[in-house]
Amino acid sequence: MKVVVIGGTGLIGSKLVAKLNEHGHEAVPAAPNTGVNTLTGEGLAEVLTGASVVVDVSNSPSFEDDAVMEFFRTSTTNLLKAEANAGVTHHVALSVVGTERLQESGYFRAKQMQEGLIKDSGIPYSIVHATQFFEFMKGIAEAATEGDTVRLAPVKIRPVFSDDVAAAVGRTAAGTPVGGVVEVAGPEEFQLDELIRKGLAAKKDPRQVVTDVHAPYFGAELQETTLLPGPDAHIAETRFADWLAQQQR
Repeated sequence: MKVVVIGGTGLIGSKLVAKLNEHGHEAVPAAPNTGVNTLTGEGLAEVLTGASVVVDVSNSPSFEDDAVMEFFRTSTTNLLKAEANAGVTHHVALSVVGTERLQESGYFRAKQMQEGLIKDSGIPYSIVHATQFFEFMKGIAEAATEGDTVRLAPVKIRPVFSDDVAAAVGRTAAGTPVGGVVEVAGPEEFQLDELIRKGLAAKKDPRQVVTDVHAPYFGAELQETTLLPGPDAHIAETRFADWLAQQQR
């Protein structure tokens, strides 16, 4: 079947396109650099012609509150309208474990709004909630940095390899719409501050990680289990130490 991957040239999208094509589907990457722009609608009607499934793994270029809300509202509205016109029968979106518990954060308010638009669209859908990627640990550290100090809460997290997320999204896209949320998480539970400390040490980054129970996470204060998936999550295989060793080769 034809699967259009919005954000198909990014970290998850490019891996997803490759995996879907390997399994015999016609996966088409759609992004501004392929002539498809969900903010303006440019190229949407053309790329969706004949598509059965649309997978949205795009992300906002800005995490500023108003900008990220505008991105997901406009992009998702345009995309869902174009899908309805094209007769798409399955919309798959990638979101984040804990989104509904992180509503103090402008970014996660925008993701929650995106999920609401999808649920109200009338198009059969599946939403994949992933825990944070190994590759995003750098971004978490950057967001929590003040000078040479990284302030992070001692909360639990099960980070996951982007390859494993792409595989989970691919399985979901090839399956029947679930009409709800499926979760994917890594195989190991860490304490967030310890995890970032390990990652910085491996890269010989001199910043010091300070444990602070009130340290915000992209604007939201965390409880111990805010970032953890539920008991029915699909547990991926790749361990953090194995991924870290690959990065250092």
